[in-house]
Amino acid sequence: MNDMTSTQEILIVTGMSGAGRSTVANTLEDLGWYVVDNLPLAMVKTLADMADRSGGALPRIVAVVDIRGRDLFEDIQQTVSELRQNAKVRVVFLDATDEILVRRYESVRRPHPLQAEAGSLLEGIRLERDRLQELRASSDVVIDTSRYNVHDLSTATRELFSDEDTPGLQLSVMSFGFKYGAPTDVDLMVDMRFLPNPFWEPELRALTGVDTEVKDYVLSREGAAEFLDHYVAALTPVLAGFQRENKRHASLAVGCTGGKHRSVASARELADRLAGLPGVSVSLRHRDLGRE
Repeated sequence: MNDMTSTQEILIVTGMSGAGRSTVANTLEDLGWYVVDNLPLAMVKTLADMADRSGGALPRIVAVVDIRGRDLFEDIQQTVSELRQNAKVRVVFLDATDEILVRRYESVRRPHPLQAEAGSLLEGIRLERDRLQELRASSDVVIDTSRYNVHDLSTATRELFSDEDTPGLQLSVMSFGFKYGAPTDVDLMVDMRFLPNPFWEPELRALTGVDTEVKDYVLSREGAAEFLDHYVAALTPVLAGFQRENKRHASLAVGCTGGKHRSVASARELADRLAGLPGVSVSLRHRDLGRE
């Protein structure tokens, strides 16, 4: 391989079948990455060498691989080790719960790649998970897509892999409801259930944390301002440290019982305050707002 510039980036996208590899690949392609699906790992080095000789025409490459490579873990470890001598390489692993994967396969009525070998859809998923457990543990980025639809996964991919040349940190702030399950793929989590719940106030029940009345109620409760002040102060050196360690993306989840009042108001307030920190760009979404 020719000497490769430090700007060469390679993503190896893998993970559980049905966890969203195609969606991630399509989104990365839209972002300008050169995507090759089902490329044998032995050919990734050849592709990287061709990209190097292209004069910078292909600075970002994605290779999508799956369980059909029986020695996937060993092959990827060796390939990554060799590629990292000349390029920035990351392994991205997509995962989801068995229940979600079964539901997705049943909805599209397609067999799992290991179903014939294992004897059933669920056993095929379990066999795949067993074979990939070492690879998952060693991956650079793990994305749990269990609670993502296609659009959510596309958004998460854009937040993780767009604007890589832009200095600073992209912080994703998300409100959620614990009763719908806590997110599993976030860096930081805040529980706002220590504040009184506006749900029990008749005039506020039908409103949300987006409404001024609810926001004023939540932020005026005893302990709210003190917590927010101290938490932003505590996060300031953390986010600065992320930037020093070249961590370009981080996520903060803010939860309450239903994801409608306290978490929404608090997430908005935290997003506004954190957006003022040096080098930090903030995006905000409300996962469970609107759910019954």
